Amino acid sequence: MEIQNKDLLQKLNRSGFTDKESLVYVSLLELGGAYPSRIAQYCNLRRSTVYNILLSLSVRGIVNEIEKKNKSFYQIENPEKIKRYVNNKLQQVKDTADNLDKVIPEIFSLYNIGSNSPKVTYYSGRENLLSIYDDMVAYKKPYEMLSFTSAEKFSYIMKKNDADKYFKAKQKIGITTRTIVPDTKENRMVIAKICENIDKKYWPNSRFVEEKTFPSVTETVIYSPNKVAIINLDEKSPTGVIIEDPAIHNMMKAIFELSWNSRSVKE
Repeated sequence: MEIQNKDLLQKLNRSGFTDKESLVYVSLLELGGAYPSRIAQYCNLRRSTVYNILLSLSVRGIVNEIEKKNKSFYQIENPEKIKRYVNNKLQQVKDTADNLDKVIPEIFSLYNIGSNSPKVTYYSGRENLLSIYDDMVAYKKPYEMLSFTSAEKFSYIMKKNDADKYFKAKQKIGITTRTIVPDTKENRMVIAKICENIDKKYWPNSRFVEEKTFPSVTETVIYSPNKVAIINLDEKSPTGVIIEDPAIHNMMKAIFELSWNSRSVKE
């Protein structure tokens, strides 16, 4: 492969080009235009692959095709065309999201029909666990969240930027929190650290229990009108479930209140 601007390949990949599209585009840029056979030789791709990519880039208005010596010759278009193409794609995504917002209530109405069984949704991996925390702030009315947690372990899953976004969303909605946490120096420090950018009114009202009594590496959150989340905060195997059921929600809420008022729990 003769490509000189290898850094540009990576930047194009991050901008939405596939690896092979980046190769073909940069080849054209460096060659100043070329026949498909020359491009294939230059970037070490099959000629049929290059033809397909050129067709795709041409349809998107990123390269143009002209006839030269009775053969198809390709050149890149003004680079502004890339920006215009990306902006059009962004608008299409926005339109799709707007349309989805309109249809989601109807989907939920059908989703909730015909079953009295608890709805259980399973999540695996740190990125997917963030969806559980998104769900905790999806109910846009003020409520009190209750949780058993390890603040130290929570910070393994919820990195600083994620935590800031989450706690600010709770503050905006007006969600207050009571939580029971193992009594360790690390947990007390982490609670203050992760909440430092929000109004103290929305800091968790925390009570503590001896670590040997409650050596938790999980988090149980009772939230919304009828949901409970149980999350394994272990870095090596982060998993979680959301259980949507009023009876289970109320039972867990009662267990929390019994624990909150227990003699073994202290401020």
